[in-house]
Amino acid sequence: MISRRIIRIKVLQVLYAYYTSSEKSINNSEKELFFSIQKTYDLYHYLLDLAIEISKHAESVIELRKKKHFPTEEDLNPNTRFIRNQLISQLKENESLNKYLDKSKLSWINEPEFVKKMYNALIATDFYKSYMLAPESSYQADKKLVEQLFAEVILQSDDLFGILEEQSIYWNDDVDFVISMIIKTFKKFKEYTRENQALLPMFKDEEDRQFAKDLFRKTILNHDELKQVVTTHTVNWDVERIAFIDELILEMAIAEFLYFPSIPTKVSLNEYIELSKYYSTKKSRNFINGILDKALKALKNENKILKAGRGLIGEDTPKS
Repeated sequence: MISRRIIRIKVLQVLYAYYTSSEKSINNSEKELFFSIQKTYDLYHYLLDLAIEISKHAESVIELRKKKHFPTEEDLNPNTRFIRNQLISQLKENESLNKYLDKSKLSWINEPEFVKKMYNALIATDFYKSYMLAPESSYQADKKLVEQLFAEVILQSDDLFGILEEQSIYWNDDVDFVISMIIKTFKKFKEYTRENQALLPMFKDEEDRQFAKDLFRKTILNHDELKQVVTTHTVNWDVERIAFIDELILEMAIAEFLYFPSIPTKVSLNEYIELSKYYSTKKSRNFINGILDKALKALKNENKILKAGRGLIGEDTPKS
């Protein structure tokens, strides 16, 4: 589930904390890195549970209306399509989700007003009204409704970000990514699977877990060498005035060029230019792009770029 882009972001954040902290411990910082990744996985389960809580709130609204002193015909015979949504029912029954929520103590029990607000926002949408009034129900329609709930209601909620910020400093930057992973999860759900439907694993494979550890450690342990490469290609810049976050982005990218033989340099270059869009100014982005381009060409000419396997594609050494 945790993509390499998210791994790079997490490593950048932990590196920044490491270098700006008075107490420097590589082991403690590495633990912090994996803790922050774990928190992203927590958020994945926490937001899945939000869909369940919204459905439960909808059910409670129906029950309250039935108990009115003078219930209407609609109160007594409500449209139950949403509370019977098959995908949400699958989430309610999912063993993996329930075990994770129980173990991590994640719950929306203290946020009833927010759950209510999400329900009210949902029922006000045109897509919800169309779903409820459709002549026939289907699993695909149920799945689409839940996907739209996440993409067009939950993700758009400013209140959500406030709630998450209060609970964890790790969560706000992860919401877009986690919801995209939730929607990816739903694509894998099948109509007749129930409690054993697989959710996404925290890492795609052991290689990605190792990548997180190696990127962090290789960037720190080779800091002097990486900094020298940056300095060499910033001769016309006042190095002391380069934003520290930009310097870390450059060092991480160069670390991938030099110490990760299976990752094509084009992939690394594109990833760190993309990363700079979120953590640097527009002027800094252009600066990072230019420095990485110069550094990569020089390192190739010096035969310091050694790629293997799929990384050989497009890795021909430029002529001087």
